[in-house]
Amino acid sequence: MIKDLTKGSALKLILLFSIPLLIGNIFQQLYNLADIVIVGRTLGVKALASVGAVAPLFFLILFAVAGMTNGFAVITGQKFGAGDICGVRRSVAVSTILSTIFTVFFSILCAVLMKPILFMMNVPQEIFNDAYWYIQICVGGLFTANFYNLLASVLRALGDSKTPLYFLIVASVLNVLLALLFILEFHMGVPGSAVAVIISQVFSVILCLLYIKKRFPILHLQKSDWIFKKENFKKDFDFIMEHLNVGLPMALQFSVLGISVLIIQSVCNTFGADVIAAFTAALRIEQIATMPMISFGVAVSAFAAQNYGAGNINRVRYGVVKTSMINLVLSVLMALVMRYWGTDIVGIFIGNDKTSVIKIAHDYLLISTIFYFFLAQIFVFRNALQGMGKPIIPLISSFAELMIRSFAAVYLAVKFSYFGVFYAGPIAWVTASAVVSIGYFINIKKLMFAEKFNLSKKSLEE
Repeated sequence: MIKDLTKGSALKLILLFSIPLLIGNIFQQLYNLADIVIVGRTLGVKALASVGAVAPLFFLILFAVAGMTNGFAVITGQKFGAGDICGVRRSVAVSTILSTIFTVFFSILCAVLMKPILFMMNVPQEIFNDAYWYIQICVGGLFTANFYNLLASVLRALGDSKTPLYFLIVASVLNVLLALLFILEFHMGVPGSAVAVIISQVFSVILCLLYIKKRFPILHLQKSDWIFKKENFKKDFDFIMEHLNVGLPMALQFSVLGISVLIIQSVCNTFGADVIAAFTAALRIEQIATMPMISFGVAVSAFAAQNYGAGNINRVRYGVVKTSMINLVLSVLMALVMRYWGTDIVGIFIGNDKTSVIKIAHDYLLISTIFYFFLAQIFVFRNALQGMGKPIIPLISSFAELMIRSFAAVYLAVKFSYFGVFYAGPIAWVTASAVVSIGYFINIKKLMFAEKFNLSKKSLEE
């Protein structure tokens, strides 16, 4: 259902928008956690380590695709906020073409370079084969991940955060059932888990397309939306560049974040299967704990995009302030939950008899939870800037995070073993939080100045 986020109570709209996002994100993480539960419980620690060793690489690939589609959807949301329905359809067509080209290139590149990349990541020989086939199968299904992300991003840009949730729930349940079937009945091992993920994503794409066809006439693309005419070259080129100017920096930003996690994982891989398994389990649990904060960040992005497109800058500022306060409270609550019950949850996933693995996971959670406040604010200010079509500051923050995280992981690992690796991410959160917070306040002051004196956004930027 289409939702206009430019009218009504800002706080209420953000809350209502974020709840389906939160539930959907939790289900998405649950079907990621299904890999841990099923692989860890049925195939053992080494099998779990093979999934964990390449998980950051898969997330890097997925982040790049998601960053691009989310960036394109910002333009779609701005066109909708401005009341430009033809622009909405044209934006979806351009987004589909560009993201398809991007995905084809990325899939081929990753498939060809996969083995050298895994060697560079220090993946242990004992788990190399399972890790290789798991990631290759996931890359083979990148098209389905791309189209689901694109369709879900467009629906959210139009104010509908519920529909992607419903389809994600169905896909999550299907993924668990298929993973059990392929691993326990068909004895496909670790690759069976990857096949289950892809099939469930295909199903969610089909459901999205059927729903859009039936309920979203605004997204029924016409032949003219796909055609580029020579006489309109300048206009079409500018429209494409408008998407790329937001989509490329966001894809690069997500990629940089993925690379920084990849570097940490590469260092972590040198400490053996137990540390890899513990780090994998702890990170997956932590991803669920941070889902409420992430969901409010995504909500404020859609809110900012529509209101920025409508020229309601003061409303954008109000929504960001309220979301920042909510995330502050959530960061404290989630930190307490993870400190006191996080390792119990890890034990559920990998078995309470794996005491050494659980102890390592516990050490990580004690460190990272201290820094949740900074992570929570990153989600708010980074998404607000992206929603306003200002991707450069988030990109700069990502590069800063990459440098700090990489240096800390390598240097501290030498000094303090895997404890040093555990500090790398949290230290990077502090740096990135400072960059996006300062960048947001500078940009919002400029925009409010322009609104006060009736200056155009373009003239202000010039």
